[in-house]
Amino acid sequence: MRGLPNKKIRVLEVIGNAIVGGMESWVEQLVTHLPAERFQIDALCPFESPFTNRLRAAGIDVTVVPMPESPLWDSIQAATTLVKSQQIDLLHAHLPNAHVLAGLVGRLTDRPVLTTIHGRQMTTLDLEVHRTCSTHVSVVCRHSHFHALALGATPELLSCETNGVDTDRFRPAPQRSRVLRDALKLHDAVPLVGFIGRLSPEKGPEVFVRAAMLLKGLHPEARCVLIGEGPMEAGLRQLVKKLRLSGQVHFAGLVRDMPAVYQDLDAAISSSHSEAMPLAVMEAMSSGLPVIAARVGGVPEIVVHGQTGWLVGPGDFEDIASRVAGLLADPTARADMGQHARTYALARLGTQASTARVEQLMTRIVATAPAQPLASAPTTMTTPVAVDDTAVLHRTRAVQNGTALSQTQ
Repeated sequence: MRGLPNKKIRVLEVIGNAIVGGMESWVEQLVTHLPAERFQIDALCPFESPFTNRLRAAGIDVTVVPMPESPLWDSIQAATTLVKSQQIDLLHAHLPNAHVLAGLVGRLTDRPVLTTIHGRQMTTLDLEVHRTCSTHVSVVCRHSHFHALALGATPELLSCETNGVDTDRFRPAPQRSRVLRDALKLHDAVPLVGFIGRLSPEKGPEVFVRAAMLLKGLHPEARCVLIGEGPMEAGLRQLVKKLRLSGQVHFAGLVRDMPAVYQDLDAAISSSHSEAMPLAVMEAMSSGLPVIAARVGGVPEIVVHGQTGWLVGPGDFEDIASRVAGLLADPTARADMGQHARTYALARLGTQASTARVEQLMTRIVATAPAQPLASAPTTMTTPVAVDDTAVLHRTRAVQNGTALSQTQ
C-alpha cells in the first residue's frame, strides 16, 4: 500500500473523444475544479479540437494519440512512456476505447486505473476491460450503478459519483441575455422552448420536433429551438420542412455562451431515449428553468415531478407538448417551478460537492494501490530516454501535427 501521498497526485485523463459533448464538459469541469495544490493533471486525447485548446488554456499538458477500439502499438507505447516519465499516479479514462488503452497501460506500468461511465449503461467492452485489468468503475447515477452490478462488475471496484453543475456560472438573470433571441430575431415576449444536446439518436431530437408540431396548435405563439449539432441535423431539417414547422422550429447550432442561452429560454426539454445524468438538465435547472424530461436513466434522480419540472414517458411527444403548453399559459406557475429548480440545484447539484466526491475517490484509489517496484522508477521528461522511447515520442508529436490522424477517423 502506498499510503496517502505527500506530493501532488499526478492524474492522466485518458479522454476517448474531443468533440462538444456532455462527457467533454464533465471532464473540463472536473480538471478545472480539482484543487491545484493536491492534483496535477495531464491529458491524452484522440485528436486536436477546440476542446484540447481549452484544456491547454487551463494549464493541462495535452498529448494526442489515436484511440481505436483495438489500440495501436504506437499509442500503447507512447502512453506508457508518458506515464513513466511524468510519474503518473492514476489513469482516469472516459469512454470505452480510452478505457481499453488506460487498462493496458495501467497493467504495463503498475498504475491504478479509474474509468467514469458517462452513459446510462456500462458497455460490454467496459466490462471486459474492468474484469481483465481490475479497473475501478465510477458511474454517475444509481440506475447505472444497478446496471453495472447486474452485469457482474466487482462491487469493491464500483462506485457512484453523481454529476454536478457550476451554480455560479449557470444562474437566473434579471433580464433576457438576447444572445439567442437576437440570432433568431425573436422579441422578448415570444415564448421560446429549447432542446439542448447533440443531434444524435440517443438524444431523441425528433421527439422534440414532433412535440413542436403539436405545440403549434396548443400555443401558436411559441417557438422551439434546437441547440447543438450532430448526425441527425439534415434529417431533422427535412422533418421540420415536411411538418411545415419552418416558422416554429429553429436550428441554432453550437453556441459557446450557454449560460446566456438558458437565460433566453422559458423552458428546457430533454427528450432523450437514453441518459445517465445529463448536464444540460442540471444547467437548465441551475439557470432557474422548469424542465420537461423523459423518464430515463438518472433523470428522475434530479427532476422532481411537479416541483422542479415534469417527467414524461420516453418518446411521448404528446405529453411534452401538453406540459409545455400548460407552463407557457401560466407564467406564475412557470416562475415558481423555475425557482424550485434553482433551489434544488443549489442544495444538491453543485460542482463543489460533485468534485469533492471524485477527489476523494481518486485519493483513495492512489492510497490503496500497491507500491510501484523500485526498478520501475520513472525518469523525468528532461532526462534522456531510450532510443525506442524517443522514437515513440517523435511518433506522438507527428500524430499531434496531424500526420496520423486518419487512423482515428
